[in-house]
Amino acid sequence: MEYRLQTPLSDNDIKCLRSEDVVYLSGTVYTARDKAHAYIRKEGTPISLEGAALYHCGPLIQNHRVLSAGPTTSSRLSRYTEEILSLGVKAIIGKGGIPAEPFKDRAIYLAYPGGCGALAACQLHVCNNHLVKLGMAEALWEFQTTDMGPMIVAVDSCGGDLYREVRRRVQAKLRQV
Repeated sequence: MEYRLQTPLSDNDIKCLRSEDVVYLSGTVYTARDKAHAYIRKEGTPISLEGAALYHCGPLIQNHRVLSAGPTTSSRLSRYTEEILSLGVKAIIGKGGIPAEPFKDRAIYLAYPGGCGALAACQLHVCNNHLVKLGMAEALWEFQTTDMGPMIVAVDSCGGDLYREVRRRVQAKLRQV
């Protein structure tokens, strides 16, 4: 199925989504990488993230224009997932997957393919930089977007995990060979 969602996201927005669904997102999207996550853990968040979509991304920005905004690998940020979701984040966007357990009954993980930095740059418009002191790529950026995507629901709020399912299918096929 294909869905068009508007932030801030609610429990109702995400509970109908299943792994393999396609999502386009409109509204506010925040970015955060390693330093922003560590800052939030230590100091707290400078903004409300209730209902937010948080993009694992270190954008390249010049003169308030996004030049590139490809996803970064989410697995290295997984140690922060529980804390980030407890702040009310409803969607994490990234690449490469992330453990599914913390998302159960709370949020979704949207896979945005690597190599889509130029596409994302066209879809994101700078609103604010909430942690300037962390540097461009590591700051907590706030963007507006219309129909950002396509993204694939890789982890849903019901326990569905596309990465786990693909691994299971591959293992089953390999046993047949």
